[in-house]
Amino acid sequence: MADDRGDEIATFDLSVLVRYADLAVEGLGAAREEIDALNVYPVPDGDTGTNMYLTVESARDQMAERLAGSGGEPGDLRLALASYSRGALLGARGNSGVILSQLIGALIRRIGQAGPDDRTAAVFAQALRAASDAAYAAVGEPVEGTILSVAAAAAEGAEKAAADPAVRLATVIRAAASAAAEALSRTPEQLAILRDAGVVDAGGRGLCVVLDAVESAVTGKRPARDTATIGRRAIPVPLPTGDLTADGPAYEVMYLLDADDDAIPTLRRSLAPLGDSLVVVGGEGLWNVHVHVDDVGRAVEAGIEAGTPRRIQVTHFAEQLGRTRASRSQPTGRAVVAVAAGPGLEELFAEAGATVIPGGPGRRPSTGEILAAVEASGAKEVIVLPNDPDSVAVAEAAAGAASGLGIKVVVVPTRAQVQGIAALAVHEPGRPIEADVVAMTSAARHARHGAVTIAAKQAMTSAGACSPGDVLGAVEGDFVRVGDDLFEVTTHVLDLLLSGGGELVTMVAGYGGTELAELGASYVVQHFQGVDVVVYEGGQERYPLLLAVE
Repeated sequence: MADDRGDEIATFDLSVLVRYADLAVEGLGAAREEIDALNVYPVPDGDTGTNMYLTVESARDQMAERLAGSGGEPGDLRLALASYSRGALLGARGNSGVILSQLIGALIRRIGQAGPDDRTAAVFAQALRAASDAAYAAVGEPVEGTILSVAAAAAEGAEKAAADPAVRLATVIRAAASAAAEALSRTPEQLAILRDAGVVDAGGRGLCVVLDAVESAVTGKRPARDTATIGRRAIPVPLPTGDLTADGPAYEVMYLLDADDDAIPTLRRSLAPLGDSLVVVGGEGLWNVHVHVDDVGRAVEAGIEAGTPRRIQVTHFAEQLGRTRASRSQPTGRAVVAVAAGPGLEELFAEAGATVIPGGPGRRPSTGEILAAVEASGAKEVIVLPNDPDSVAVAEAAAGAASGLGIKVVVVPTRAQVQGIAALAVHEPGRPIEADVVAMTSAARHARHGAVTIAAKQAMTSAGACSPGDVLGAVEGDFVRVGDDLFEVTTHVLDLLLSGGGELVTMVAGYGGTELAELGASYVVQHFQGVDVVVYEGGQERYPLLLAVE
């Protein structure tokens, strides 16, 4: 990028992009609390600034990671642009964060298409227009007086400045940022709820911060602009928006979606009648979906019909506001929350210092139960061990909901009780959480797990047909043996688990499985020299024996 102090250049510069990425994070970090305080639309939950900050932080970090792997040479500009855009999409939070990611993505696509003969100032103006158009298209029901209006004004300001062929890039960016600031001051005239609250639009204010970062990166100067906001208030302003009335949607649902582009129009039609604040952004097979609804299940099912949803986040507005208003001590330290499938396992996890949630077949925990355990831990950082394949998604949804509480929650995707035991054994709260999670995840993944259970009905399994009362042996979730003798099936599972080697066998005896565990331990001692065995009383139902090899 060029500035007013030098000659116009033909392409956009990597160093300026990196400088902008840092300035955007710095600017939104500094303005985050102010923007949160302005947040009254569409929901006064006081998190718009935080969400926009997390979006640009994710974009910067993704770009930095990719550049570090490539060496960060000037020729990597397109790689940097693409990774910044993808990082914004992956990290987008909340209504304004998702819209911001769409603005970033569309703007970057146009910049990335620039050729050596294109005038940079004109390209940037065209990119802003493409970004504004894309943002309007992504929103189910566009509302003026929001970030959309501010983006449209920025594009118009840039286009007017770029119409002069002698104008340089810095002048176009300055015109865009000034037009956005003016549009922001008009948002209370466009949206009654802003006027009644005495504030400007929070998302629009965040976009102005981003545009100021662009200007600073290009010119090397901080823009001298009046940044006084209207009506600074406590967080949040509890005004009766449509989403917080008795008839309004109760939940915010967000998820990433792997889906073909041609499936998105149908998805939008499916989600639109369920609620409001619908935003679907992305492209080329990856989408970020945001909507406010009453029926969370239908919103997720619509995503399943379109493709594969992941990183599902569900926020209950009333609970979030209640927690925001409530005065409570700030959480500190780190805790582990573990789902336990039996009374013995509950005791085992509790003795290791975990906050325990009862679980197991037929009584898997809800998002609310996991979130309540996270809050009850009183910790600032929480690691969740779901210990069941069907509870992983629920735990991840709870982790997303906890982000609004100022609690960092990370899910170690343990899919078996014995994997949870292995992970907790290496937990060390004194080290950074990232290192702790890596160690716990590694321990869980290296714990090959198996189980012995009794068939409850006639079925066809991967090991053949079974009838009620048959003994079933499983390894890594797949059935590997159908038999009629508990000990014979147990030894078969042990042989498979230890075929690749191992140093420690963990056996968790279920209800009525104590003798079987003791027999299994003796078998290991006799047949596998140098392998240690530890036996726990788990008390879990349906599974006389759970096994792991590390």
